[in-house]
Formats: sequence, structure tokens, C-alpha cells
Amino acid sequence: MSAPTALPYVAHVARDEVIQHAAVRLVGVTKTFGSVTAVDDLDLEIRDGEFFSMLGPSGSGKTTVLRMIAGFEAPTSGRVFLGGVDVTREAPFNRDVNTVFQDYALFPHMDVLTNVEYGLRVKKVPRGERRERALAALDTVRLTGYADRRPTQLSGGQRQRVALARALVNRPKVLLLDEPLGALDLKLRREMQIELKQIQREVGITFCFVTHDQEEALTMSDRIAVFNHGRVEQVATPTELYEAPQSSFVAGFVGTSNLLTGADARAVFGREGTFSIRPEKVQLDEDAGGPPKASGVVQAVVYLGSVNHYLVELDGGSTLTVLRQNLHGTADQALGRRGERVDLTWADEHVIDLGTEAGSPAAGVPAEEGGIP
Repeated sequence: MSAPTALPYVAHVARDEVIQHAAVRLVGVTKTFGSVTAVDDLDLEIRDGEFFSMLGPSGSGKTTVLRMIAGFEAPTSGRVFLGGVDVTREAPFNRDVNTVFQDYALFPHMDVLTNVEYGLRVKKVPRGERRERALAALDTVRLTGYADRRPTQLSGGQRQRVALARALVNRPKVLLLDEPLGALDLKLRREMQIELKQIQREVGITFCFVTHDQEEALTMSDRIAVFNHGRVEQVATPTELYEAPQSSFVAGFVGTSNLLTGADARAVFGREGTFSIRPEKVQLDEDAGGPPKASGVVQAVVYLGSVNHYLVELDGGSTLTVLRQNLHGTADQALGRRGERVDLTWADEHVIDLGTEAGSPAAGVPAEEGGIP
């Protein structure tokens, strides 16, 4: 890769007391590809030792940001700091980071131990030391006893752990993970989410994780940055993002949300604006603890095993999703409620006022990217 061109000095980066406490800091970073702006004037700080996730749909700029932190892409403008040091012009091998990719990129002709040792061999670490460090890394990722196996003899989850060990053995200041769980099946992916967070706590390294899966981000992260069209909509803890989204995009992308605006908002809330309410906060008539806030007809029931999603068309024409746990009754009873008239209610404190946004850019996000199933 060619070296980045000289970049103009950005005046507001001279906050040394702040920069030195951040594992990663991006200041005014923009990346364009021809006429396309992939990242737009981004300021972002990742704290030392935290599990930080960059969440967003395809094309939102999150992977481009990861590649600029790693040094695989040079910013068009702006600066990249690692541990308070400006690395904007530094090559990838001069940055104290390692990257784990989705495809793992293990060498099939090498056994597990040799794969893990590879980076240390390139750095000319003595054989005894690299063997000791590689075995310790395998122990960290719960693969003690697998050193002699080939990648083809491992499950998907085990290969993912080998790739993680290969990155950890170099003891990087920051570990970058580009959707490393994307190739795993759902059950294994959920197991690995817990494992990955436990490993991060044990090793104490800053993890920067890229994903389009909001469940992954909510499960593992200390903080999450939600990306949309090259910009960050909100940076917050998982709880803050879910309970107090700052935009209709965040409300619709992080978890499942009912978004009402325009005439729909006036019909339900009696005033202008954009409002959000989570499906689990809405109660059907028999669960209601107060007078109904809205009424309508059940148009569809989505049976999901432990829960059901009821799609209720309100008298005003809008549709709300209601989530109800299957504590009583059968699936047939739930599915039999199609066409039934119901009253809905909720607590006023569960309604999130998003101001006067014109609409919901996330309302049509498909289920696998955080929208309503």
C-alpha cells in the first residue's frame, strides 16, 4: 500500500490530556472513494481496555473506519491516534494493532500451534519464547490440547478461536475484529458472544468490534457507536442506546421499535413529533393495568417460540408491534387471535420523544439488521 499523502493539521486535536487516555482517537476523519463519501468528518474516541462496537447496516462506513485504524486505508483528511500517538501516516505493521477477519485466513497446511506462532516467527521471536506464548494464547481461548490439529479438523467456532489466539499472541494494544462471528450458525454465534466478552475481560486488551448485528453489539459491548451514511448517530452504552435513543434511526436499528410520526403520532399522542415505544412495553387488553391508549385489530401473529409478535392495525391506520411472552396458552391460541379486536396500553414513561424528525429512516430495516421481524 502506498504511503498516505501529507494531511493538513487539524487545530482541535491539541487536547493532549484527552488524547493520551484514549486507546483510539479519530479526529475529523473523512474517507472518500471517487464521488462517494464513505466516512464523513468523524470524531470518535475508544477508551483504553473497553469492548467497543461499531454497529450499522452495510455501507454505513464502519468497516472503512476499522481499516483506517488498522492502516489498510489512508484517510482522505483527518488524523488517527493510537494511545495518543499520531499514526495517520504509519504503515499497518508499525501500528500496535491486530485484526481478526470474518474468514479467519488460517493456513490449512499448518497445524494450530504453527498458525498461532506465525506472527511471532515473522517478528523473529526466538523459537522457545514463541512456543510458550502460542501455547498460552491457546489456553486463553480454551483450546489447550488442540495444538497439533489442522484447521480442517476444527469446527467453525474452534477456527474462530485459533484466529483470535493468533492475534492475541502478538499482545497488541488494540484488537480489531471485522464481523468475526458472521460465518457461524446462530447457536454457536450466541455462545461465542459470551466467550469473546469473557476473553476480553481476562486479557484486558481494547477490543474494537465491527458488526451489523445489533444483538452481538448489545451482548458484548461496553459502548456502541451506531453508524449511518458515514456518520455516527449516537455513542452510548447498550442500555442507553436501547432505552434512550437519540434519533429515529437508532430507535429503529437497535432492537425492535414502534415509530410513530406525522398523522399517526397525532392520532395516538395528540401532538406533532416523532415517538418511539418498544414492543415489550406495549400491553394487550387482558394485560393492561389502565385505560387503553389505542385500539385496533390484530392483523398477524408471528410465533417465535418463547415469544409472539402481534401486529396490530390501529383505528387511525398505523401499525404497532406488541411482544408478549408465551407464559400461558398454546401457539394455536396465539395464532387464533388474528382478526381479533384489542385495546393497547403503555406507561407514559416508556414513550421516547424523538422531537420533530420528518420520519423514520430505519422503519424499513430488515429483521436481520435490527428491524421489526
